[in-house]
Amino acid sequence: MTNAAPAGRPSPISPPPARPGDRVAVLSPSWAAPAVFPEVHEMALAVIREQLGLVPVEYPTTRQLNAPPEDRARDLMEAFRDDSVSAVMATIGGSDQITVLPHLDPAVFVEHPKRFFGYSDNTNLLNFLYNQGVVGYHGGSTFVHLARAGGVHPVSLESIRAALFTNDTVEIAPVQRFTDLEPDWNDPTTLSLALDETSEPGWYWHQGDRVVTGPSWGGNLEILHWNLAANRWILPPDCYAGGVLILETSEEMPDDEEVFRMLRNFGERGMLAQFPAVVFAKAKAARGGTPRSDEARAAFRLAQRDAVLRAVATYNPDAVVVIGPDFGHTDPQYVLPYGGRICVDGPAKRITVTY
Repeated sequence: MTNAAPAGRPSPISPPPARPGDRVAVLSPSWAAPAVFPEVHEMALAVIREQLGLVPVEYPTTRQLNAPPEDRARDLMEAFRDDSVSAVMATIGGSDQITVLPHLDPAVFVEHPKRFFGYSDNTNLLNFLYNQGVVGYHGGSTFVHLARAGGVHPVSLESIRAALFTNDTVEIAPVQRFTDLEPDWNDPTTLSLALDETSEPGWYWHQGDRVVTGPSWGGNLEILHWNLAANRWILPPDCYAGGVLILETSEEMPDDEEVFRMLRNFGERGMLAQFPAVVFAKAKAARGGTPRSDEARAAFRLAQRDAVLRAVATYNPDAVVVIGPDFGHTDPQYVLPYGGRICVDGPAKRITVTY
């Protein structure tokens, strides 16, 4: 499918779906976690084969720690050029994918569009694809969501399958329970046990009095802020007009004031005002070691929610805002189209996405 593009951006190209039995590239465009945790990586590859019915294909930098950005860019372009490969999946995020982008030839991705799956630092490549008009898929890390403690979550697996194999329109609904705890990859035997979960508190709807449908843009807030600082990969504000802004924060857990300041910078750039709807993912509020209490994590999320609402009230007071859907660093995770169509239905309290 195609969607109308905002002025200044190419018309969207929706890559064709994969089919069972197809080859799928498994790459490390950011941190090469497979080099450090090969057993966990093999668990993810087994899920790709046995539960998704695909043939994983690795490239030289998939397991190469600290590979130069030129080499990671080469592997990305080779995967997209290869017509026998129908999708590309990132193993995990990282912190330096922005250094890969200058080495990419945009024509490769336009001439050989494929469904790319990643989030967190992979926001860099998703945004790069968006700028070329190629729809991406926000979510689906092989390490985090396929080699998951206790097995792949049914919600995540169903969403990945829909995003891989269909052009369907599906509903993104509140989950019953979720977790933001982390397994110990140093001891893969612990991955046989599911992590403790927390009851879903429900989504927060602000000004949900209308229906907004448009192409999605956004991703990880911290990574987008780096792109804004680099002033290289962000388009003029009106290129985003009429879209749905999807945002999430990382395991670095920026506090509420930092979230407000990052959003304020986008507001001062004139970007927040372009989106009639903002969807902000449930925040990860625990990281490694001894996790904070449920009460402390709930308070962290509430403070972040208020920071988002404060920024939107300042720079886009008429926007519909939804806070709490699971497409970020918590588990399970929905895959969202990036540059594809999202419908935020305020009166019905529903979100649907079209793959």
